[in-house]
Amino acid sequence: MVEATSVAEREQWSSWADFIMSCIGYAIGLGNVWRFPYLCYQNGGGAFLIPYCISLVFCGAPLFILETSWGQLMSVGGLGMFKICPIFKGVGIAAAVMAFWLNIYYIVVLSWAATYLYNSFTMSDVPWKNCDHAWNTPNCRSEYVKIPCDSNRTIAEFFNVKVLTHDHIHEYKKQFFVGEKMNWTVCSAADLSVVSPVKEFWNHRVLGISSGLENPGGIRWDLALFLLLVWIICYLCIFKGVKWTGKVVYITASFPYMMLFCLLIRGLTLEGAGVGLEFYLKPDFSKLLESKVWVDAVTQVFFSYGLGLGALVALGSYNKFNNNVYKQALTVCFVNSGTSVFAGFVIFSFIGFMATQQEKSVAEVAQAGPGLLFLAYPSGILQLPYTQFWSCLFFLMVLFLGVDSQFCTMEGFFTAIIDEFPQIRRKKYGREIFVGVICVISYLIGLTTVTEGGFYVFQLFDFYAASGWALLWLLFFECIAISWSLGIDRWYEHMKSMIGYYPSAWWKFCWVFATPSVCFGVLLFGLIKYQPLRIDAYNYDYPVWGHIFGWFLSLSSMLCIPGYAIWIWFKTPGTVQEKIKLLCRPDIEIKGAMENAENLELVEDFQNAI
Repeated sequence: MVEATSVAEREQWSSWADFIMSCIGYAIGLGNVWRFPYLCYQNGGGAFLIPYCISLVFCGAPLFILETSWGQLMSVGGLGMFKICPIFKGVGIAAAVMAFWLNIYYIVVLSWAATYLYNSFTMSDVPWKNCDHAWNTPNCRSEYVKIPCDSNRTIAEFFNVKVLTHDHIHEYKKQFFVGEKMNWTVCSAADLSVVSPVKEFWNHRVLGISSGLENPGGIRWDLALFLLLVWIICYLCIFKGVKWTGKVVYITASFPYMMLFCLLIRGLTLEGAGVGLEFYLKPDFSKLLESKVWVDAVTQVFFSYGLGLGALVALGSYNKFNNNVYKQALTVCFVNSGTSVFAGFVIFSFIGFMATQQEKSVAEVAQAGPGLLFLAYPSGILQLPYTQFWSCLFFLMVLFLGVDSQFCTMEGFFTAIIDEFPQIRRKKYGREIFVGVICVISYLIGLTTVTEGGFYVFQLFDFYAASGWALLWLLFFECIAISWSLGIDRWYEHMKSMIGYYPSAWWKFCWVFATPSVCFGVLLFGLIKYQPLRIDAYNYDYPVWGHIFGWFLSLSSMLCIPGYAIWIWFKTPGTVQEKIKLLCRPDIEIKGAMENAENLELVEDFQNAI
C-alpha cells in the first residue's frame, strides 16, 4: 500500500456556493457570446440545439463531472491527481502546458476590449462612428450611408446568370434605375472598395495591423498598457488563494448576467430584432445530415465548458471531501448551456437591427469570434441613442466575462504546479511571488500579440495551442485513465465515498464508451479534414515556418502524454505485471476516504457502546 503523500495545508472554499460561482465564472466566457450564437445560426438555427444537447449529454456533462469530482477526491491539482494512475500523469503535464499557452494569448482579447471601453467614454462620441480621424483612409465610408449603385453581383443574381452581358445591364437599368433611383449607376471598383469606419478603427487604430506574420512591426504601446492592466487585475484576483478568489468571483460571474439582461431588453425593442431572432432559431433540419454540424456541436461543448485545462480539477480540489460535487456540476452544466442560448437572443436581436438599418441580410452582417465583438456589435449600436452608454455596457460585460475565465485558468495552472512542489506554499509569500513571476513572464511573451503583426500571432495560438485536436487528444486519455486504467467500478466506489451514493449508470456508459469514442472520432475527423490556417478577412496565408511553429505549440502538449508514459515505464523497476499494478492501478490511501472510514468506525463503536 502506497502511503498518502503529505502536503502543506491547503485552503478550502468558504462554502459550496463559492465553488459553484467559480465554476460558472470560469466556464461561462467569451465562447458563449461570440461563438455559440453564430454556430447556431450557421448550422441550422434551432435544429443545431439537437446535436448540441446530444454532445452535452454524451461528452460535456460527463467530462465536467469527471474533472470536478476527480479534483475533490484527490484534493490536489492537475498533476497530483494522477497518483491514482501514474502512467497518465503526462495528461496533467499536457494540461499545464496548454493552460500556459492559453493564459498568454486569451488575455489579449481583454486588452482589445479595454481599448474599446476606454475610447467609448474619453471622446465626445465613439470614434468608430465617422471617417474624420487620423487613422481613416480615403476609402472610408459609413456602412449606414447607402452607395447609389448596384453591383454586378446583385444584377447577376437578379437574372440568375454567372456571366453578365451588356444586354443584362441595360435591361436592369431600364427596370430599376427609375424614380428615386434615377441617378443610380452600376458600382465601380472604387465604389466597392469602400471600408467602414468600424473596420478601419479595428484595423488601423486598435491593431495597427501589418501585412502578415513576416512583418511584426513595433509594439502597440496602448495595447501593451491595457494588457499590463488586465494582467495586474487577474493577479490581484488570485494571488491570495481561493478564500479571496471565492469572493471576487461573485462580482465577476454575476455582473455579466445583469449586463446581458439589460442588453436583451434593449435589443428586443429594436426594429428588426425579430428578423435576427428568426435567423438564429429557425430550424433547418436538413443541416443535421452534414457531418460538420455535429463536429461543430462537439467542439463547441468542449470549448465553452473549459475542459481539459486543469482548471476544473483545481476548483474541485478546494471542496470538502463530502461535498455533493455531482449535483453541483450538473447545475453548472445547465447554467452554462442556458447562458449560451440566452446570449444568442441578445446578439441576434442587435444583428437583426443592424441588418435592417444597413438594408442587408443577416447572413451578410453575422460574424463569429473577434469579428462579432469588435466589428459587428460596435457597428450595430451606432444607430442607437446614447451610443457611448451601450458601448460601455457591452465592453464592460466582455471584460468581466473574460477576466474570470482567465484567472480561473491561471488558478488551474498555479494549483497544479504548487501542489506538485508544496515547498512554494510553505515559504513566506511563496505563492504570491511565484504567481507574480509567472504573470510577468507570460506578459512579456504576450507582448508578441500586441505588435502590429500581433493579430496573426493571436490567431496562430488560437488555432494550434489550446483547442482542436490537441484538446481532444488530451480529453481522450483523461477519460481512458479513469474508465480503463483505474477501472470504472473502482471510480464509482470513490464517487460513493464522496457523495454517499452511486451516480447514474448513464455516466458509466459515457466514461467507458461514448465519451472517449466521440473524442477520438472527432480528433480523427479534424486531422483528416485538416487545412492550414488562413485568415480570409485579410486574404492572408501563413508562411510554412508559421505552421511549423503552430505544430510546435500543438505537439508541446500532445507529446507529453506518450512521452511521460514511456519514460515512467522504463524508470519503474519490476516485472511487467508489477509495473502495470504500480502505474495503472496502484493502491493508494486517499485522505478524505480514510477520514470517512475513521468517522464511520467511531459511529459504529458509539452505537455498539449504547
